[in-house]
Amino acid sequence: MPQGQPEHVPDDGLTTRQRRNRPLTIVHTGPGKGKSTAAFGLALRGWNQGWPIGVFQFVKSAKWRIGEESALKALGELHERTGSGGSVDWHKMGEGWSWIQRDLHSDPELQADNARAGWERIKQDLAAETYRLYVLDEFTYPMKWGWVDVQDVVKTLADRPGTQHVVITGRDAAPALLEAADLVTEMTKIKHPMDAGQKGQKGIEW
Repeated sequence: MPQGQPEHVPDDGLTTRQRRNRPLTIVHTGPGKGKSTAAFGLALRGWNQGWPIGVFQFVKSAKWRIGEESALKALGELHERTGSGGSVDWHKMGEGWSWIQRDLHSDPELQADNARAGWERIKQDLAAETYRLYVLDEFTYPMKWGWVDVQDVVKTLADRPGTQHVVITGRDAAPALLEAADLVTEMTKIKHPMDAGQKGQKGIEW
């Protein structure tokens, strides 16, 4: 299997195995396309390893049915039937999450309250080690808009137990989050069909 070789090995007293298995905070940010797609690609890898996967989709409308959602839910059902792979739970802010019933409409206050409720649930799941991989899709926006406190996010992720990996997507990631993350990728747009007036396509954008 392919293995990268680090350029520097810190004198931290850890074995190679201990260092390799440390939980990662991953951020996909920037103006380019592919942030969520890359995160869901990680979820596929995690599922193949038998990890429980928790997807928490912020901002996007509950009416949107993206391809990754259908695929990962199908893999979750396969796990339930056969034991293959890992479990998959998918939660959407626009649906009032799955544990509270809220009518969001377009009220920003309700959206803010729901985002905070979602983050509180994630904190509970982290404390309970519910999942091995968390995909917090478009979670940079609740932080940017002041709905969720950035320092609370940074501290919670730093203090989380076990080997739970967390990937956060969205534009304009807060500097404090970038500083705390272990892996940061910035998606930079070079060219996009929309620049030439072409709308999004099935199978490409969703």
